[in-house]
Amino acid sequence: MTNNKPHRDTLFLEEAEILSHQAFEGDQYILRLQAPRCAEKALPGSFVHIQCDSSRPLRRPISIMRTSAQQGWVELLYKAVGEGTRLLAQRKTGESLSLLGPIGVPFKLNPERPRPLLIGGGVGMPPMVFIAQSLAGKREFRPLVILGSEVPFPFKPQPSTLLMPEMPDGVIASMPLLDDWLIPSRLASLQGFPGCYEGYVTELARHWLQSLPAEELSQVEIFSCGPHPMLEGVARLADEFNLPCQVSLEEFMACGVGGCAGCVVEVQTDQGPAMKRVCVDGPVFDSRKVFPA
Repeated sequence: MTNNKPHRDTLFLEEAEILSHQAFEGDQYILRLQAPRCAEKALPGSFVHIQCDSSRPLRRPISIMRTSAQQGWVELLYKAVGEGTRLLAQRKTGESLSLLGPIGVPFKLNPERPRPLLIGGGVGMPPMVFIAQSLAGKREFRPLVILGSEVPFPFKPQPSTLLMPEMPDGVIASMPLLDDWLIPSRLASLQGFPGCYEGYVTELARHWLQSLPAEELSQVEIFSCGPHPMLEGVARLADEFNLPCQVSLEEFMACGVGGCAGCVVEVQTDQGPAMKRVCVDGPVFDSRKVFPA
């Protein structure tokens, strides 16, 4: 018998203790929570639904950036932009938050495409870091991570120790954590940050793709998360180079588990256009199904 409730055995409600809560410029925060059941089942592209404060019963969806199944924690990056997340930003180490997760259809890596290009923008960076974590130490994959931000990055960029001659001169800034994992990364911004590419993530990605010989280009698949206009640009980039592309959509959510249908988007299917729920039918979709050419 087919299980028509795919999240029945992998969705957990936990009282998650705050292990650390770091603040960064631009109202950005990295939150680490003790949530062992979520940490065990989470996959790149999964998110959690958090109750930010007891005074705000509606939860907020936040992407998972990395996990430790062994130590039982999940780590999240979010930006305080509304009342709920501003209340969340006030929560202290040692307090507990009600966490529901992991939720959503994850990214799917294809061994026949061993050169994944991971493109993240703003608070869309976490799923790309999570994919990179899942690939750390796997020699069969050769990922490249491109991250963009128009506020200071929520980490201290450093010159990469992993040289990439395909990159424009002077573009050397990287995310230190990814360097530690021996996964090359490069940063893009329009804010003139040292070592960063002066432009959009899609422009830097195009520069890299154009540098690849045909055989290596055929090994690339694009994965992306970020603001809607950026994802649309990434989808057009994938069309330009005839590459498969998976995108994780960001939408407002109420229930987060598929009951309210408040996060539906139009998706192209074999039977024609259909409305799909980002929370449980996504958040990951084939870019061509949500951004048709």
